[in-house]
Amino acid sequence: MSSTSSTPGIPGPSDSATSADFAARCDTIEGAYEFFLAYASQGLPSDQGSERGREVRDYLRRCDAALTGLGELVIDVAERAGLDPAPYRAFADVLERDARDASAAIRLVLAQPAIGSQLVDNLNASIHLRALLTDLFLIDEVLKLHKHDGPD
Repeated sequence: MSSTSSTPGIPGPSDSATSADFAARCDTIEGAYEFFLAYASQGLPSDQGSERGREVRDYLRRCDAALTGLGELVIDVAERAGLDPAPYRAFADVLERDARDASAAIRLVLAQPAIGSQLVDNLNASIHLRALLTDLFLIDEVLKLHKHDGPD
């Protein structure tokens, strides 16, 4: 027996888990960005010697992990909701590219022996991270439109 619903727009048991995974990843990425904004404003020369400094590497790693496979996850969520996957596939390609670019920037920062506020501020300002966040805001709103489709 399949774990997905056979009725479009009505989630089956694994649909909610897939949607929850997507929501959790979005929360992780957005939470990391918010932490990065706060870290950047502190004027720290390095991540060494402060609690916030110790946290920055953890946020960077968790954010990077959340980026892996985002495009595939969006397609899965759309298909499980019974939506035409074609426009979602095209957008998933954009999302994957932006996630890959943001990941490259995050990994560059993580590779540094010292992560100061200015470095994180530059990461925040990077078009790669901003494009990714905008992608997530857009697809999240689109998916919310279809979350309530179906009988009430």
